[in-house]
This record gives sequence, C-alpha cells and structure tokens, in this order.
Amino acid sequence: MTPQDASQICAEVCALAPVVPVLVVKDVAHARPLAEALVAGGLPALEVTLRTPVALDVIREMAKVEGGVVGAGTLLTPEDVIAAKAAGAKFGVSPGATDRLLDACEAHDMPLLAGTSTASDVMKLLERGYTVAKFFPAEANGGVPALKAIGAPLPQMKFCPTGGISLKNARDYLSLSNTLCVGGSWVAPADLVEKGDWKAIEELAREAAALPR
Repeated sequence: MTPQDASQICAEVCALAPVVPVLVVKDVAHARPLAEALVAGGLPALEVTLRTPVALDVIREMAKVEGGVVGAGTLLTPEDVIAAKAAGAKFGVSPGATDRLLDACEAHDMPLLAGTSTASDVMKLLERGYTVAKFFPAEANGGVPALKAIGAPLPQMKFCPTGGISLKNARDYLSLSNTLCVGGSWVAPADLVEKGDWKAIEELAREAAALPR
C-alpha cells in the first residue's frame, strides 16, 4: 500500500462521521453491544486502542457489527500491525510515526493515521507521501490555535486531532479547514460501558454525530 492510497482510505474513514470514538475496552463481552450502540448513533468508525490484554479480541468482535469500520489504535511496532490486521482492523492509528512502523503498515496494507505534534513531524510525513495524519495530544500541544497555525504553511496535510477533545471543544476543531474529524473517548464513558447502558451511549453518539463540520 502506498502512502497516497493509505491517506485516501484514512480520509474516507474520517469522512464517515465528525467523531471517531477512541475506545479502551477491558471486557470482550462489551465489544459487540458497544459497537452496535455507537454505529446506531451515527459513529461507524471505531478506534480500539491496544491498551488492554483483550483488545485484539475486542476488534474481532466489533468487526462483526454491520456498518462498523473498526481500526486499531496505539500501533507501536510491526508486530502490532500484523496482529491488528489479522484481527480485522481496517485502519490503524499511532501516537507518533517511525520509519519502521510506516514500513510495516505499507507492507501489510494497513492505512495509518500516524501521530504528529510538530511541523517537522508533518513535513516528514508529507515527504513520504502522506496527506492525512493524527494531531496528538491535541490539547497538550496547543489545541486549536496550534493546529490552525500548522495549517497555514502546511495546508496540504489534513488531520484527525485527538487528546483532550470533548463535546465542549470539538466544534472548534471541526471548524478548522485542515480538520477532517476528531477522535474522542467521551462518547463511551467507562462508567456507562461498565453498566452496559448502551442506550445512553447511543444518545451520546447521536449528539456527536450531529456536530457540524
């Protein structure tokens, strides 16, 4: 997979909804009903972070949900890429970008939203052929003003900012010309997931899906 092809697929994923839920799922039993609630609420692109022992099993279960497009977050190594692909992930997300990770994603046809936080990060990806990336951690790196400033000299890169984003500030990010969507965990709070309150999560998803961009 070329960087150009990867960026095109990531752009299509980002176009599905204004918010990509960032999910840390600790119980495989929660995977399918959680995905069904988010998809029903209008958020079909789902990022499952590889931060729990059951994350790959969660991806396998969520991949069975009709209408969902499941990706793997926190990809750090080539082994992560291979495992996520085998589990059914359709795209990947990483906190940063290394040549080793990018090589693996291209070799194994895994479209990657590679993490960036500086203009140099963005320029390195652009040199390689990527035009869609993650801006992370968004709020800690200056938030909306920083992302807007990066967009002035580097308008060809489009972003999915993630990190510290909530319903309160999502609109500000989505109003930027270089933002395709945002990533956030607020649509699937841990307490609601633990209680199995899928209806409440569906309502949060519906509210997020209605955000303007």
